Amino acid sequence: MNKIIDFRSDTVTKPSEGMLDAMLHAKVGDDVYNEDETVQALEQKLARQFNMEAGLFCPSGTMTNQIAIKCFTQPMDEVICDQTAHVYRYEVGGIAYHSSASLRLLHGERGILTPELIEPEVNDENIHYPNTSLVVLENTVNKGGGKCYSLSQIAPIHHLCNLKGLKIHLDGARIFNALAATGDEAHQYGQYFDGISICLSKGLGAPVGSVLLGNKETIAKAKKIRKAFGGGMRQAGFLAAAGIYALDNNIERLKDDHHHAKTLAYALAESNYVHHVVPVETNIVLFEVAKGYAAKTVQKFKEKGILCSTTNHSTIRLVTHLDISPAMVDETIEIIRHLK
Repeated sequence: MNKIIDFRSDTVTKPSEGMLDAMLHAKVGDDVYNEDETVQALEQKLARQFNMEAGLFCPSGTMTNQIAIKCFTQPMDEVICDQTAHVYRYEVGGIAYHSSASLRLLHGERGILTPELIEPEVNDENIHYPNTSLVVLENTVNKGGGKCYSLSQIAPIHHLCNLKGLKIHLDGARIFNALAATGDEAHQYGQYFDGISICLSKGLGAPVGSVLLGNKETIAKAKKIRKAFGGGMRQAGFLAAAGIYALDNNIERLKDDHHHAKTLAYALAESNYVHHVVPVETNIVLFEVAKGYAAKTVQKFKEKGILCSTTNHSTIRLVTHLDISPAMVDETIEIIRHLK
């Protein structure tokens, strides 16, 4: 094999020629002075798409999530999320660091929460308890193997949050993968969330950037927090142009990534060294090998030119994306079948 096939993440993609051309010809200005029309176009485009009032372009999904949580909480509040949630597992304890809030961790099925799980964990008013103020959902669930919520699952959670006076934020890092899998419409999402974080550098293939959506008041507050976080960018339109190109050109093809992931999962399920394959819904494949052998198996794949990663001592993750071609999938399947 002459070429490395990289399944470590859908963040490893490179900009296409069309995306690079869009970046090269972007009209830019100083975004901190509200003078970058391409950034504004991206923010407005996503806000319209998800039926929300405004947007804020940031360097990363971690930043958009952490800004949202700070907008929706006060010190000594408590945030409800699943124990697999990205905001808990992979954001460096940012909720405690930035917002001085505690976490109530739930155990949903592959990261999917329900009103029945959430309601008993909402604290009563009591001097000993933190104030429950926010619920965070993740769609799709990274550590759940790309499992996704449908709007029919989100609606009753939103209803509960309304009854309890809670804000609700969506870590929509792979929201377009969820939409491709469920057939739901993006414009229906705005009615259910106070904040939505959308990543452009995962399945959509932009080199960097996420957008936080909310009402105008939330986004005005978020912009000041972004500045305090060091996230105010200047001629950011070159990056925003990549995001606009991704939204215009790379959404429909996400179904190809899902097909590739399912094809790989079928091959893995037939391999004698694979103990279990988590059912695939989107573009993430999780499979289990003998306990303690995940790192060794990843190394064997690497020696064959296949890059993937471990999630624990027995579980391996493959992520499909726009830089993975059908020929690469076929080549990977041959390696899966003959790996020893």
